[in-house]
Amino acid sequence: MLVAGAALAAHAQDAAEDTELRAQTITVTATRRAESVQDVPLNIAAVGGAQIEEQGFDELADVLAYVPGINVVDRGGRQGNPIIVRGLNADGLGSGDGNNDGGGTVATYIGEVPLFVDLKLNDLERVEVLLGPQGTLYGAGTLGGAIRYIPAKPKFDGDMLNVRGELSQNFEAENLSYDTGFTVNKVIAPNFAVRASVDYEDNSGFTDYPFVVREIGVSEPDPDFSDPVDVGTNLKRVKDADGEQILSGRVAARWEPVSWLDGTLTYYYQKSDIEGRQISSARSTVPAGKYESGMRVEEPNEITNQLLALEVTADLGFAELTSATGYSRYDDDGQRDQTDLLISLEYSYELFPTFTAYTHEKSRENTFNQEVRLVSTTESRLNWIVGAFYNDSDVISYSEEYTPGYADYVGFDRPDDLEYYSQFYSQLKESAIYGEIGYDITDKWSVTVGGRYYKYDLESFSDVDFPLFDSFPDYLQTVGIGSMEDSLKSDFAAGSPNGTERTSQADNGSLFKFNTSYDFTEDFLAYFTISEGYRIGNSNGIGVCPAYDPTDNQQGACALVPGQQYGPNAGDVSTRDETQFGPDTTKNYELGFKSEFANGRVTLNGAIYYIEWTDPQLSSATINASIPITVNADGAESKGIELNGNWIVSDDLTVRGSYSHTEASLTAPAPGLVGTISTPGFGSVLLDGRDGDRLPGSPEDQFSFFGSYTIPNTGLDGQLVANFGYAWQSDVLTRTGNLGDGITLDSFGVANASLVYDTGKWQASLFVNNLFDEYYETGVRGTPLYNQVLTDDAGGPVYERTFYTYVGAPRVLGIRMNYTFE
Repeated sequence: MLVAGAALAAHAQDAAEDTELRAQTITVTATRRAESVQDVPLNIAAVGGAQIEEQGFDELADVLAYVPGINVVDRGGRQGNPIIVRGLNADGLGSGDGNNDGGGTVATYIGEVPLFVDLKLNDLERVEVLLGPQGTLYGAGTLGGAIRYIPAKPKFDGDMLNVRGELSQNFEAENLSYDTGFTVNKVIAPNFAVRASVDYEDNSGFTDYPFVVREIGVSEPDPDFSDPVDVGTNLKRVKDADGEQILSGRVAARWEPVSWLDGTLTYYYQKSDIEGRQISSARSTVPAGKYESGMRVEEPNEITNQLLALEVTADLGFAELTSATGYSRYDDDGQRDQTDLLISLEYSYELFPTFTAYTHEKSRENTFNQEVRLVSTTESRLNWIVGAFYNDSDVISYSEEYTPGYADYVGFDRPDDLEYYSQFYSQLKESAIYGEIGYDITDKWSVTVGGRYYKYDLESFSDVDFPLFDSFPDYLQTVGIGSMEDSLKSDFAAGSPNGTERTSQADNGSLFKFNTSYDFTEDFLAYFTISEGYRIGNSNGIGVCPAYDPTDNQQGACALVPGQQYGPNAGDVSTRDETQFGPDTTKNYELGFKSEFANGRVTLNGAIYYIEWTDPQLSSATINASIPITVNADGAESKGIELNGNWIVSDDLTVRGSYSHTEASLTAPAPGLVGTISTPGFGSVLLDGRDGDRLPGSPEDQFSFFGSYTIPNTGLDGQLVANFGYAWQSDVLTRTGNLGDGITLDSFGVANASLVYDTGKWQASLFVNNLFDEYYETGVRGTPLYNQVLTDDAGGPVYERTFYTYVGAPRVLGIRMNYTFE
């Protein structure tokens, strides 16, 4: 791991060495004060901009692979990648089709504004990672931790232009990938500067889609796979179908009109055009290879994130006042293969020999954040923080499901082939006040107590209709999402329109924190923390099932509410609300230490923790159609140990590493937690989670290593540096307790290496990612139970392909360069 506070290099050998090393330690503002990370009595790691460049990190998953106790499930750009901290995980390993919150177990900040974006790591000062609930330090509530991207602000000390580029070849791809960009800092006046950064990345991808039908509804999706002519007549291969084109950038203007007032206005933009899923259907029913998808249609997705942020700080003498205002917008527009869900319902879709279905989906999220904070600055034994937070967000989405040719096949009058339509809208208002008071009892012993009061109100509205079977209601219109948003806001302000299902929830409460630390020596600090975390509930975004009708029960892709009948028997009554889930809380007990040896040349930090998780939000599935949802279980726990260290062996060699062990499991029975299917056929079955069942998604053991060696006596004008990194994780479960034929994903380790030539103004790096070309699976969709074969009305096979795995990237060889003009 990149241990925060460790010096990047050491050149002094004399008595001043300790002072010089301390001057090079990373300063963080995670506690809302600028401090050396080794002096902060919390579990925090900080990765500086130089370290990001040194290891060639491109995105958050790269960084977190070297931080103990936290990991990212790499599902590729299309899916959204859940962040799992200390085993706290709601999403399983990929059952959902993407998310815009990273799984919700951590609060992610861009500067001072809470917002989840899988941000490209360009022109950053550092990334800070805090483990454990932090709700008394941050406006956004945190269940298990916080991650902060700290962008480089405009500088007043001179103009600068940095240009960069990268060219690489994935060993499974046909085409090269490239990345190019620049950063410019321009001083307009002594107290006014502008900084802009733009990057464009074209990633070729490596996953092939060899089973794409040539004409939807006409071509046979399941030809005789042993006959190349039959395959070629009906199917086509789309190579490197998971490629991405990403445009990212920001422009910031900073003004310091007087010495005590500093303001920065920043606009962030990131747009990702993603061509398909990063998956493997090698475990499925079709003859797919390791890097091949079994999907029948291409699955492009376009994701756009925008943020306008105003950050103002004022030195009031006794305290620093910070105001952070953010307005963000998230847009998602994609298409996906929906065939497997429909044939698994066995409503006759599977009988149509050329049946293929696809879904077009759009969503938009608008969010306004305001946070105001006061932090004491006077020199005294007493210090304090007080802040207020407000969040207002609207989410709107719709989904159109098309089944070309099926209406004619069954004799329905539906020329547009629209089989299913749903729309969803939610409004969230959240506020909190928070603060901490710290007191230095002695020069070595400090105590801090903190508290948070929060409340939120959430209203959700959903419509669902099946135009293939019913007349299409007037209030459901397939219009642009902007027009739909205006219409829904107007309708919902006046009350639920006819046919609209409405759910709502609200909650308020308080959280507590206690921390004490003791400096046993100048180089050894120990701390103990009790902190509480909280995460709001939300809607599952699925329409409510119609009342059960034994004579006309046509559709089952819906959510049940308590007391609703879903089958012919008297006991077929739902005992849970599948439309939404409630909040969950954590209480974290942590004992840790931070230490330095050999005049700062060695650092070793560690912690042990125990977390009580109340009403945990865990992945499940609806009774009808096994649609992935989130539900609340009664209780869970997580306990573990985390270690990280850094050793400056010599002026030329630095090594750092980390290790963590995590055990996360249920602490109470969880009736109906795990959704699965029965065989033969696709009847839905819910299995009970058991006390002691291990939770999915999180490895029990992780370790990482990184070494950097400056090759001496090269005779070159600059430095020649060899780097090697290796991150490993143990196996993970894909279902709670691996119930319902859940599988265990094997352990894996990924090695990266680079050779860097650095002259100061320009650098060139030859790198290899996944050096040993490790094939590794990071997550799953479904279980092997879905590997069933149905029969169409011509007697031909229909291969169900729900089950697949997410896979990591194979070996990549590349070169990157950058040059700085000053």
